[in-house]
Amino acid sequence: MKKIVVLGSGLVSRPGVQYLLDNEDFFVTVASNELENARFLIQGYDNGKAVYLDVKDKEELTALVKDNDVVVSLLPWVFHVQVAEICLEYGKDLATASYVSPDMRQLNDAAKNKGLLFLNELGLDPGIDHMSAMKIIAQVADEGGKVVHFYSFCGGLPAPEDNDNPFGYKFSWSPKGVLLAARNSARYLENDKVVEVEGKDLFLDCRVEAVGDLGNFEVYPNRDSVPYKEIYGLTHAQTVMRGTYRYPGWCATLKAMVDLGLVDGTPLKGLSKESFKEMMAELLGIDANEDVVAATAKKIGIDPDNEIISRFQWLGLFDGKPVPDYDNYLDIISHVMQEKLYYKNGEKDMIVLQHRFEVENKDGSLDTITSTLIDFGVFGKDTSMARTVSLPLAIGVKLLAQGKIDLTGVHIPVEKEIYEPILQELEELGVHVVEKRFPRS
Repeated sequence: MKKIVVLGSGLVSRPGVQYLLDNEDFFVTVASNELENARFLIQGYDNGKAVYLDVKDKEELTALVKDNDVVVSLLPWVFHVQVAEICLEYGKDLATASYVSPDMRQLNDAAKNKGLLFLNELGLDPGIDHMSAMKIIAQVADEGGKVVHFYSFCGGLPAPEDNDNPFGYKFSWSPKGVLLAARNSARYLENDKVVEVEGKDLFLDCRVEAVGDLGNFEVYPNRDSVPYKEIYGLTHAQTVMRGTYRYPGWCATLKAMVDLGLVDGTPLKGLSKESFKEMMAELLGIDANEDVVAATAKKIGIDPDNEIISRFQWLGLFDGKPVPDYDNYLDIISHVMQEKLYYKNGEKDMIVLQHRFEVENKDGSLDTITSTLIDFGVFGKDTSMARTVSLPLAIGVKLLAQGKIDLTGVHIPVEKEIYEPILQELEELGVHVVEKRFPRS
C-alpha cells in the first residue's frame, strides 16, 4: 500500500483527498493546522487519518515526509520549497498545484540526481489550462500545421444566476490572494510585439471576450505569458497571451482601488481605526467632515454617480462602521470584501476556461480552434474551483504513486504522458473540455 501525505486541508482540498481515499491501494494522511477540517476530509474512510501540523515545526514536518511515499503540498506556495528540500533529503516524490517558483526550479538537477519527480502546476490555472492547450498544440503539429496566435483565458466566478452583487465576484479562495494579484505586472506577445504592463496599469489592459451563451467577459493579462512560447513549443506563434476572466466592471473598479492605495500592504503607524469614512478621508488627505464621496470620485477622475463609487458605497467604505484592526489597507479591504463577497448556502460558482488558437494548416488554409471548459459547482457538495484544482492534482498523484510517469526533476504537466491520462480521467469525472474547429474566411 502506497502512503500519501496531503499537507493542508483548505477550501479546495476535499474532492482530491477523497479521490485518493477511494483508491484502496493508498493510505492517505491529511496534515493540517485545522485538525477538525482534516478529520472531516477522511471521515468514513479506514485508509485515512488526520494529524495536526504546524508547518513551521520542521521536526514534525520532516517526520511526516519521511513516513510517506508521496508528498502533496496544498500549503501556501511560500512553503513548497521548504517541503521540497525535505523530500530531496529523504527521497520522496512531491506534487503541488502551484506555479513553479525560481527556487523550486533550482531543485531540478538535485531531484533528477535522486531519481525524484517534483510535479507542479497540477491544478486549474495553472494545470488544466496547460494540459488542454498542449493537447491541441500537439494535434496541430501532428497534422503539419502551425499555431500562429494563441490566447488562453480563465476565471473563477459566480454562476450567472448567483451573480447578484455589484462586483460580479465572490471568493472561492483567498481574498488577499486575489487582491495581491491585482498588483502584478504582466507581459505577453501579440502580433510579434512584446507588451509589458506595469502592475499599476494592469487593469488598463482590459479587453472584452464572448464565451458561448454566457455572454461577454472582461479579460486582463495574467503574469508573464512570453515564456509559454517556448514551454508550449509554439515555435511559429506571433501571439501568446494568457489572461483572467471577470464580469464587466471589474477592471475599472480594481484600477480605482489600486489608484487609491486600497491594495497597499505597507504597514502604517497610526492608521485610523475609528470608521471607514475616516479611513478614506485619511487616505485622501482630507478632513473627515468634508465630502469624502466627492473627494474619492475626484481623486480617481470619475463622477460621484459612477458605478465604481456605488460599489465602494455597497462595501461600506464611506460608512461610520468601525475599521477592523489591521495595520495596512490591503488587509482591511480583504477583510471587508470577504465579509461581503461570499457564496451563500445553495449558491454555485463557475469556472470558465477558453483557449483560442489561430491555425495555419499544412495546405495554407486557416482555422480557428477553441477549447472550452465551463464547469459549475455542485450544490451541497463541492465548488467548481475545488473540483478543478484538486482533481487533476489527485489524478497526477495517483499516476506518480503507481509509477506511471517516467520523468524525474521539476516538471509541469506539458508532457503527453502526464496530460493525456489526466484529461481523460477528468472527462470521466465530469470535467468536460469541449473542442471546436471552424475555418477562417
